[in-house]
Amino acid sequence: MISIMQPFMDVESSRSYIDELYSPDGEKCLQAIICLKNSVIGSNRQKGHVIAQGVVPRLLQLLGDTTLSPEIKVEATITLGSLAKGTEEHIKALVDLGVVPMLINSLLSDDSRLIEACLCCLRTIFQSPCAPVELIYQDENLPMHLLSLVPNSVSNQVCVMTILAAACKNVENQNLLCAQGAVQTLAALLCSPHYKVQMPSLCCLANMCFQNQKVSSVVSTASFGGKSVPDILVGLMSRDKTSEMQLASAKCVTYMHRAGALSAEDPKILFKTLPCLVRLCMKDRPCSERITAAETLAYLTEVDTELQRLASISNHLVPTLAELLRYQPEPLLHPNQAAQRLEQENKTSQDMKQAAFRAFASLGANDEDIRKKIIDTDNLMDHIVSGLQDPSPKVRLAAVRCLHSLSRSVQQLRTTFQDHSVWRPLMQLLQGASDDILTVASSTLCNLLLEFSPSKEPILESGAVDLLCSLTRRKDPALRLNGIWALMNMAFQAEQKIKSQILDTLGTDQIFRLLSDPEVNVLMKTLGLLRNLLSTKPHIDQIMGRHGNQIMQAVVLILEGNHSAEVKEQALCILANIGDGESAKEYIMANEDVLKKLTDYMMHSNVKLQIAAIFCISNLVWREEPGSSERQARLREMGVFKLLQQLIMTSDNLLFDKVKTAMTQFSET
Repeated sequence: MISIMQPFMDVESSRSYIDELYSPDGEKCLQAIICLKNSVIGSNRQKGHVIAQGVVPRLLQLLGDTTLSPEIKVEATITLGSLAKGTEEHIKALVDLGVVPMLINSLLSDDSRLIEACLCCLRTIFQSPCAPVELIYQDENLPMHLLSLVPNSVSNQVCVMTILAAACKNVENQNLLCAQGAVQTLAALLCSPHYKVQMPSLCCLANMCFQNQKVSSVVSTASFGGKSVPDILVGLMSRDKTSEMQLASAKCVTYMHRAGALSAEDPKILFKTLPCLVRLCMKDRPCSERITAAETLAYLTEVDTELQRLASISNHLVPTLAELLRYQPEPLLHPNQAAQRLEQENKTSQDMKQAAFRAFASLGANDEDIRKKIIDTDNLMDHIVSGLQDPSPKVRLAAVRCLHSLSRSVQQLRTTFQDHSVWRPLMQLLQGASDDILTVASSTLCNLLLEFSPSKEPILESGAVDLLCSLTRRKDPALRLNGIWALMNMAFQAEQKIKSQILDTLGTDQIFRLLSDPEVNVLMKTLGLLRNLLSTKPHIDQIMGRHGNQIMQAVVLILEGNHSAEVKEQALCILANIGDGESAKEYIMANEDVLKKLTDYMMHSNVKLQIAAIFCISNLVWREEPGSSERQARLREMGVFKLLQQLIMTSDNLLFDKVKTAMTQFSET
C-alpha cells in the first residue's frame, strides 16, 4: 500500500499508484484518493498533471457509485474541490469533464458531509467566469433545495450564497429566487455573526435587486429581527464595518434606488449611501475599492439632478475622481515580476480611468455648473481626448460617455471642445467602432453638429455625411436615430451644397424607409430633417425642383397614416415650409388631395394641427408674392376663407393670431 504521506511526484511513473484508484478494495481506493488529495494541495503544477493524466473521470465515477462508502465519495469530492482551486484552465477542464452536473446530483445525498463537500467545490467553480451557472436553473426546484441547505452549517451558508450570487444573471433568475423565498433567507444571513456569510449574502442580494423593480420592492419591505432590510444595510455601511462590507451594502441600496424601491430623497440614500460611496473613492482606499465605489456612485447619480449636485460638492469628490486618471503604478520589487505585474498594473489603470469617466459622465449629465467644475479640474479634457484613443474598448466607451455628457453644455461646445479639437478623435473613434461605442459617439456627434458649435464645419469636411447616412441603415434603432438626428442638426441653417449632399447621399428611398420606421423617434427626426432641408426660399425651390414629387408623396404618407398628432404636426409644418417657396408652392396648389387635407386639419380638434394647417395657408396666400391672387381665388372657392371666419371666434390666443394673419393676406373682393 502507498503511504498517504508519500508525495505524488515520487510515484508519477508508478503504474501501481494509478491502479490503486481503480482497486475494488475500498480501503486501498480510499488511501489512494487521500494521497492524491494531499499531493495536489497548494501546487498548480500537480493539479495540472493530475488532470492531464485523466484522473478526474475516475473521481467522478467514484462519486456517482452508490455502492461505495460515504468516505470515498467525500474524499473524491474534496479532491475535486482542491483541483478547482487551481488556474482558470484547470477549472475549465473540470467543467468540460462534467464535474458540475455530478456535484449537483450529489446534493440530493443524505450525507451532510458529502453535501458540504459538493457545495464547497461548486462554490470554487462558480467563482470562475467559465462556470456553467445556467445549470442551477435547469431544474427550477434546485434553487429551493439549495436554500433548504442553508440552515445546516455556516459552510453551507457561505457556499449557497456564493453559488446563487454567481448564478443570478437575469430577470428570470431574480424572480425565481425571490418566489422561492431567497429574500427572507438573505435577510437572516445579513444578520449573521459571521463576516464570511454576510459578504456573499450582500453580493447575492445586490444581484437580485439589479434593475428589478419587483424584487427590489420585496426587499425594501422585508425584515428580520424587527429591522427592515434597508435599515440592516444602512447598519452595515457604518464606519466600524470593513470598507468591503460598506461598499457591498451601498451597492445593494443603490440598486434598490435605481430599481424604484427607494426614492432619491430617502435619508438612506442622501445621508448614508451617497456619503459612503464618496468616502470610499478617497485616495487612502485600495484601488479596487475606489474603482467599485466610483462606478457605483456613477450608477447612483446617473439620472437624478439633486444627487448629482449633492455628490459634486461632497468631500472634494471631483478632484478625487480626477486622481484616478493620474494613477501611477508602484515600482517593481523584483525583475521576475515585470511581465505579470505590468499586465496587472495596466488593467488597474484602465479600470480606474473607466470608473472616473463613468462618474464624471453621471455627475455632469444635467447641470451646467457641475460640467464647468469637471472640465476645469486637472486638465480633464486632455484625459478625455487621450481616453478616446485608449487601447481598451471599455476605457474608450467610458471616455466617450463622459464627452457626451459634457457636450450638452453650449458654453463648452464653443470653448473647451473647440480648443481641444475634440471632433478629431471622435470622428476617428466612429470608424469601425463597436455598436455600443458607436451609439454614444454618434450621440455626442449630434451635439457637436448643432448650429452654434464651431466643430460643425470641420466635422462636415471630414466625411460626416457619408458616415451618418450609413448609420440610418443600421439594424439598431439607436444608431438609426442618432444618424438621422445628426443629419437633422447638420441641415439646420446649412448652405445649399450641404443640404444637397445630404439628400443625394441619403436618397429619397431611404427617407421613405425612415418615414415607415417602427421607432417613432426615428420618424420624428426624419420629418425634422425634411423641415430643415426645406428652409430658405431658394433652397426650398431648388430641392422641390429636384425631389418635389417624392417629398409630397412622403408628406401625404404621414398625413394619411395612423400617426400621433405630434407626427402629423411635423408633416403639416413641412407643407408650410414648402408653401414658403416661390415655385415650390405649386406642388401644393396642384395637389387637390393635399389642399383638401389642409382644410380638414383647419377644423381639427387638435389646436396644434389647426395652427400648422393655417400657417401653411398663410404662406400660400401671402399677398406680396407673385401669383397670390390666383392662389387666393382658388382657396376661396374651396371655402378656406369661410373656415377662417369661423375660426376667428376661437378662445385660443395663438390660433387666433394665426387665423387673423391668414385672413389679412386675402385681398378684398
